[in-house]
Amino acid sequence: MKTNNILLCIFLMIVASVQAKQVKFSKQSQDNQYVFNYQWLDHDNQAQSMSFALTKPALFERFRMLKTYQSEFVHKSIMLEVKKKLRDQPLQGAQAFFKHLDGKMVIQVKGLDNKNVALAYERVREIEEETIAQYYKRNYFQVFTTHDQQTGVKVDHVNIASDSVADFKVLKPIILDIVAIENIRKVTNYVLSFVQSIPYSTLESRVTSSGAGFNPPAKLLWENQGDCDSKMTLTATILRALMPRIDMAMIYIDQHAFIGIAIPAKTGEMSIKYQGVNYLLGEPTGPALYKLGKLAPESELAINQGRYTAEAFHSDED
Repeated sequence: MKTNNILLCIFLMIVASVQAKQVKFSKQSQDNQYVFNYQWLDHDNQAQSMSFALTKPALFERFRMLKTYQSEFVHKSIMLEVKKKLRDQPLQGAQAFFKHLDGKMVIQVKGLDNKNVALAYERVREIEEETIAQYYKRNYFQVFTTHDQQTGVKVDHVNIASDSVADFKVLKPIILDIVAIENIRKVTNYVLSFVQSIPYSTLESRVTSSGAGFNPPAKLLWENQGDCDSKMTLTATILRALMPRIDMAMIYIDQHAFIGIAIPAKTGEMSIKYQGVNYLLGEPTGPALYKLGKLAPESELAINQGRYTAEAFHSDED
């Protein structure tokens, strides 16, 4: 793993001459919003610029609850919710007791009838699973398994992107006016060059960092930096706002991430087939400039060797 990361860093240094470049960035408060101004050089070294406004609630209220996953805190929070549910919905013929064991809170069920106790344990298990699912969804967490079967908890990037789209719909008329034609490739390459030009911050381990360093789309723009998971999520958000009906996927390899768009690949372009859908791949991270269908050599190698996982980000309008 360490060798792969070193090779990727060497490659990025080699391609420094073709890196994305953000020429100018500024933001100004204006009533209940902030106006963002960008200038950058695209894949063809052509100057591009874009200005748009995001509301202050979108910047400072959306995902305010988003935090790093801390297993002890999460476990305690979930157990407190389970305790409240059991208080509101008492077990039949049995009673639940919450005890601390080896630093964790556990539930013991007692009763006079073994059958009732067994049924009560089953009910407690159902309530625990329901509560965990609700907690994860509410806090944008999800269980994640890597291509080599390492399991952890990461940010739910698909739902973050989905819930960010409404804030980014303001970009649709602006970008389509600039690109001048509703062509999926041209629109996507414009968005890719924009996101690639935003300064990059290093990705923490997806499995062990539990979301540390991740910036949701609006926060990424506010801070004008993001790691590859953050940039992938921003790219997917903008593309979904621009093209509501197109299916996409989020693809993860070790220490990197990129997007897939359900359009046909041309000869020599990188694509994958996932759940019966062919996705053309794109690199949102930068600073190396890649058009849709082109990946860094290390990313290509990971895809060709099957060292990736994918998550569908399909249209709600299907």
